[in-house]
Amino acid sequence: MVVNYYALCVNKTPVGVLGASGYAGRELCALIQRHPHLRLAFATANDQRGATVRLGGSDVTFVAPEDAPIGDAELVFSALPHGASKDWVSRVRDLGVRVVDLSADLRPGNGCEGIAYGLTEINRSLIAGAELVANPGCYPTSILVALAPLIERQLVASDALIVANSASGVTGAGNAPKREYLFAEVAEDYRAYGIGNTHRHLKEMQATLGTWGANADLVFTPHLLPVARGILSTITVPLATPLADPLLPWRERYGSEPFIEVTPETPSLHDVVHRNVVRISAIPLAGTRRPTLLVTSAIDNLLKGAAGQAVQNANLMLGVAETAGLPV
Repeated sequence: MVVNYYALCVNKTPVGVLGASGYAGRELCALIQRHPHLRLAFATANDQRGATVRLGGSDVTFVAPEDAPIGDAELVFSALPHGASKDWVSRVRDLGVRVVDLSADLRPGNGCEGIAYGLTEINRSLIAGAELVANPGCYPTSILVALAPLIERQLVASDALIVANSASGVTGAGNAPKREYLFAEVAEDYRAYGIGNTHRHLKEMQATLGTWGANADLVFTPHLLPVARGILSTITVPLATPLADPLLPWRERYGSEPFIEVTPETPSLHDVVHRNVVRISAIPLAGTRRPTLLVTSAIDNLLKGAAGQAVQNANLMLGVAETAGLPV
């Protein structure tokens, strides 16, 4: 048994996690621990260095970033805070190690060009051969995956105003101790934030829509839900022409995708939490002067919106099955 276990371990690809003590970082460690082809070589944390936690059914001991054996890994996930990740990504790349960066530092709209954007179902061919992938934000994943089939088929009205309202669980704000995210502050409440079209994820979405050639404005308003995880986005899209079958663009675009579900029923958070999926529905709006769709999209912000999509991208980069180690 010892020999077999040893052989199983050495045949797995070593990967590391920078910033493993945050919600996304812990989710990453848990996925890696259960992954049939990956082995956790190290997990770093600053304030919690030396702490041992139970993740994915195994004990993980956090080390300081400067003590991490980065060169022993074939791929590193950076789940470091926005602004801190870019320098560490550069250090890892200098050692010739591939990276999936979960921060906003290298995403579209942040002054970095030529980096593969890890919206997996849209950019699969770019990701498979990439050495560095910028993992999308959670809100952009829920919105852009929902919009792509309409934009690709030029079904959005020219000069349209697309309105996206998204509600997220509190894990999306990270695990830093802040008064406004205490249970007593969020329970029995529901509020908008980042109002006035100012949320940092907007740049990422606008840049991506521009790359796709969309001639539309996007108004995005995030909301905080009194739940732990999950994102539900409702997106109002003016159309160039009415659709006889409002779900057809998504069925045609995503019909064979393992992590996208197209459904006539409006999705809820219960449909997606603890799963690496995007669940999408669309219905025509009544009482509008121009044909308009209401598109609804639901994801788990820590899985398809962060760690799950990061592993999905890493699977492509490492040449293993894209679905490996991911909960469907």
